[in-house]
Amino acid sequence: MALSRFWLTIILVSVTYILASLFSGSSYSIDYVVNGKKDDPLVKKELYLNQLSVQLQDTLQKAKDHRVTFNDSLYILDNKIVRIAVGKQATDGILPTAKNTIFDLLLPLIAYLSFFCGILQLLIDSGASEKLAKLLSPVFVKVFPEVPKNHPSISYMTLNFAANFLGLDSAATPFGLKAMESLQELNQDKDKASNSQIMFMALHAAGLTLIPTSIIGYRAAQNAQNPADVMLPCIITSFIGTIAALVIVGIRQKINFKSASLIISIGTIIGIIAGLLFYITSLDIIGKNHFTNNLSNVILLVIIFAILLYAFMREKYFAANDKDIFSSFVEGAASGLSTGKRIFPYILGMLVAISLFRNSGVFEIISGWMAKLFLAFGVSEEIVNALPIAILRPFNAAGSRGFLIDSMRTYGADSFTGRLASIFQCAAETTFYVIAVYFGSIKVKNTRYTLSTMLLVDLISVIAAIFVAMLFF
Repeated sequence: MALSRFWLTIILVSVTYILASLFSGSSYSIDYVVNGKKDDPLVKKELYLNQLSVQLQDTLQKAKDHRVTFNDSLYILDNKIVRIAVGKQATDGILPTAKNTIFDLLLPLIAYLSFFCGILQLLIDSGASEKLAKLLSPVFVKVFPEVPKNHPSISYMTLNFAANFLGLDSAATPFGLKAMESLQELNQDKDKASNSQIMFMALHAAGLTLIPTSIIGYRAAQNAQNPADVMLPCIITSFIGTIAALVIVGIRQKINFKSASLIISIGTIIGIIAGLLFYITSLDIIGKNHFTNNLSNVILLVIIFAILLYAFMREKYFAANDKDIFSSFVEGAASGLSTGKRIFPYILGMLVAISLFRNSGVFEIISGWMAKLFLAFGVSEEIVNALPIAILRPFNAAGSRGFLIDSMRTYGADSFTGRLASIFQCAAETTFYVIAVYFGSIKVKNTRYTLSTMLLVDLISVIAAIFVAMLFF
């Protein structure tokens, strides 16, 4: 309920501000809010060609595309009418957002869901999920005391955490949705989030990352001297966020942190991270990029290969249940398709709200106020310049990614701002998106304290990112 009111408030405030800007004369046109596309020039005024100076008229007419930049304004000639534009549109308007949500987001997401849900069905039907759950139960029952030993949700959560750990977003979402569906089977109140679901969401939001491949790729594209130099800060920041999520939710749910298996598991994770970092730091730039780009994909292929091989070895087990490997995969893929159709309305509504929020200018006003507040308290301008990424990241990954690339172009990929922005991008989750999609897939209306906890974890991750960046750079 709180989340639905939040999105409704975002839409109402944005529309009110847009209409007020139009009627007050601050905006010349609001067509861009409905029909515009990201990075389109924002028209501030229109004039007839003969109203311009003779020199500017001549320049416009001779220009190849009839476009001229003059005094930070873009002049566009179209049939003797000149549109004067200043700045660019923040994101797609409502109608392009609705269209792109289907073609650029939903269809690829359904494809990922169908494929990985098919693989997961093999994991279930072959009996591998039970064995994996049995192996990991001693740890998971401490963190998720409501989940019975050997429950399938343990396998799904493990695969989700592993995918996030390796930076495999396309695989993490299907695994996470299956985990939520499985946890929903144990939920006594189907409209209200269970303790286990809240813990899973909080740990997912922390997004413990070992290989931030996308961040390294963005930095390489912006000609960073060492694109992987933010890798260790990203790992440390995401680890701090993960521990914070575990402690915050654990205290609220009265989880016993003195468990030997839990302590050993955390220590093992720290050991793996330390070992890999020790190896990675011994490599040169080419070696680092080659290793980090291949490790996550190799592990994903190994997981798929292992599941298929185990399913092949258990063909008789499938036959005893009137199935075969292919029919089992198809059954799982069909469930992935159904899940995609179910979550589409939640994604569409959220992205339309974000489109209005960004294009209205309200986001820029809020981020501008926050920047002034931080500067007033003596916060470095280099930190303030990276804050838009941290503010927008919980709402929209694509939007924060745009700010990240822009900050690296403006201040330099190897500047403190560019590096801090990179750490911000991998230090927090798209909280509102994740809550809408994951809880929407199982039709949970009351998310209890999930949102407040995930936002607190995001805040802790942002603060940690600043201190870690200052320590390293």
